[in-house]
Amino acid sequence: MSGNGQAYNGPVLECKNLCISYFTRAGEIPAVVDFDLKLNQGESVGLVGESGCGKSTVALAIMQYMGKNGGIVGGEILYKGRSLADFSEEELRQLRGNEISMVYQEPMASLNPSMTLGKQLMEVPLCHEDITEQEAYDRAAKMLASVKLPDPERVMASYPHQISGGQQQRVVIAMALLTGPSLLLLDEPTTALDVTVEAGIVELIGEIASEFNTSMIYISHNLGLILETCDRVNVMYSGVVVEEGSVGEVFDQMKHPYTRGLFSAIPLPGADKTARPLVPIRGQLPLPHERPRGCYFGPRCDHFQEGHCNRGQIEMSDVPGEPNHRVRCARWRDIDWASYRPEGLSGDSIEVGDKVLEINAMKKYYEITDNSIAAILKGNRIKYVKANEKISFDAHESETVAIVGESGCGKSTFAKVLMGLETATEGEVIFRGEDVSDFPVQKRSPEQVGSVQMVFQNPFDTLNPSHSVGAQLARVIKKFGVESDRDKVEQRVMELLDLVKLPRDFARRRPRQLSGGQKQRVGIARAFAGNPRMVVADEPVSALDVSVQAAVTGLLMDIQRSYRTTLVFISHDLSLVRYLADRVVVMYLGHIVEQGSTDEVFAPPYHPYTEALLSAVPIADTSIEKKRIILEGNLPSVMNPPKGCPFNTRCHRKVGDICETDRPPEIEAEPGHMIACHISLEELRKVDPVIVVHDKAAESATDSAAE
Repeated sequence: MSGNGQAYNGPVLECKNLCISYFTRAGEIPAVVDFDLKLNQGESVGLVGESGCGKSTVALAIMQYMGKNGGIVGGEILYKGRSLADFSEEELRQLRGNEISMVYQEPMASLNPSMTLGKQLMEVPLCHEDITEQEAYDRAAKMLASVKLPDPERVMASYPHQISGGQQQRVVIAMALLTGPSLLLLDEPTTALDVTVEAGIVELIGEIASEFNTSMIYISHNLGLILETCDRVNVMYSGVVVEEGSVGEVFDQMKHPYTRGLFSAIPLPGADKTARPLVPIRGQLPLPHERPRGCYFGPRCDHFQEGHCNRGQIEMSDVPGEPNHRVRCARWRDIDWASYRPEGLSGDSIEVGDKVLEINAMKKYYEITDNSIAAILKGNRIKYVKANEKISFDAHESETVAIVGESGCGKSTFAKVLMGLETATEGEVIFRGEDVSDFPVQKRSPEQVGSVQMVFQNPFDTLNPSHSVGAQLARVIKKFGVESDRDKVEQRVMELLDLVKLPRDFARRRPRQLSGGQKQRVGIARAFAGNPRMVVADEPVSALDVSVQAAVTGLLMDIQRSYRTTLVFISHDLSLVRYLADRVVVMYLGHIVEQGSTDEVFAPPYHPYTEALLSAVPIADTSIEKKRIILEGNLPSVMNPPKGCPFNTRCHRKVGDICETDRPPEIEAEPGHMIACHISLEELRKVDPVIVVHDKAAESATDSAAE
């Protein structure tokens, strides 16, 4: 493998005082300032921070992919001791994809839709090495098997659209690893994937990197993933590293207020929406040309001291007793973290009211016509996609019910039926005493439509770019008959902006003038403009930074308290579900496999699928010990679901033939806690908890006493 076998004992990568700028009509924009990094062979470093902090810019600079308007204006990047600035274009072309590979966030954007996957994979070794097409084919097929893709020959012959998102990402990883690179850059490689697929891919990356002794830079805003994948971590804020060290040092002994702010904004197992609510970081990340003097984090910091923190440039300083742990803060030695109690989000408990929603044995099938020759000959051309199969659960006033499960399990289909975008095939959807299962949205009254509203996943696609924020909110207010008088409509728009904590002058802004978090707040304001009794939130914070996630989550809870709204929360983020939900419904392949209160679902006894979901959740806490369960195989086709238990093809606790032939009975572990499984309740109660929290202080005291 050309170049890779050369003997080299020094660092694979060094960034020294690296400064990167982009040049626009407005002038030079400094994207990254004074960035240092040393990466040894086989080592992995995480880059974390909010969007716009410069993480991806660093990766693109290493790849020398900054475009015509970007460039390195200070410092240097050394690859195996040689400055990348000294490489010719041809040398860089040979380096990329051969010795340095990159896995991007969106796999579909990385694959050519008009070429088979086999040809795309074969291009890599054919471009960089002197081998035959057959050798390239054999190596590509072998690598697909290494990334645990079933039937590599079929995948080689497939086009990108013919495989799932998780499989596409595995192909991209296989492509990046085909030449056994010395350095692998991963830019949010699992953001768009289910937690179960994510867990498999994270383990896979670790195994293959270990096999090839590959060095890795892992870019993510998911601190739990960094804990599972990296040796060291660099925390970035507005283009600079504010803290760096080993994962243990930074996670357990964090010194910078921004690092602590990131951890306070994520729902760790100890967080509680009433007793220990999340604490969002106030304010916004400054634009590169608007950075304040001194500490860039100063305007958002509770420990800022005028005349001290903004006196001049803040340099990195070493933390005594912790090798390689450094922090960029003028006051880190003065802060008393033990007595620091930041004000969290409103934590008042809500009393649950009367039943608002009742789902009884609801089914949703999609009819499709099979035009294949085999189907025509058999006379069996009509097939059904069984998206929802006998769904039954209730929701009450002021209650948050979370629906969780992998992509394709039927969560969003149920939401469409509830919203009237689809009608049910069978069963009842009783909302406020009226069965709306057969009522498409066109036949519902304005009051019925206004009573059930939705907050969508992607705030960028749900607002009209040509209308102002105020006009879009006013349209909803008038449409649902809340107000008709012009002055009252305008007043209501201002009240809604106050409700979602946005300045009133935002009413005149277009969506393009807002950040992602601000757009999502407008989406929430629009959902509540019709005074709804129920809001369906479909992955409402998954596209946002952790600090913005905390603020938007708190906002939803505040509004729920004010309006006593029922919240149906659809998500694959089980950490957030544990924090936010009162009750949880776990779905798999259109079936409900478990439901109960949040405490019941997150503790034994659980359904084997719930157990696997919990084990897949990355948790940013070194005191957590987690059971390791990796689900093998892919979600079966909803057109040809398994007989018997829908989970039997992937279940790690399968008891025998009965799982393949008979539908599992619903067993009641506690009143309201239902599990659909053939395993006896007695056996399920014996299962060890997936997540165990260790008391580090107590363990340390015990160890000291033993010594």
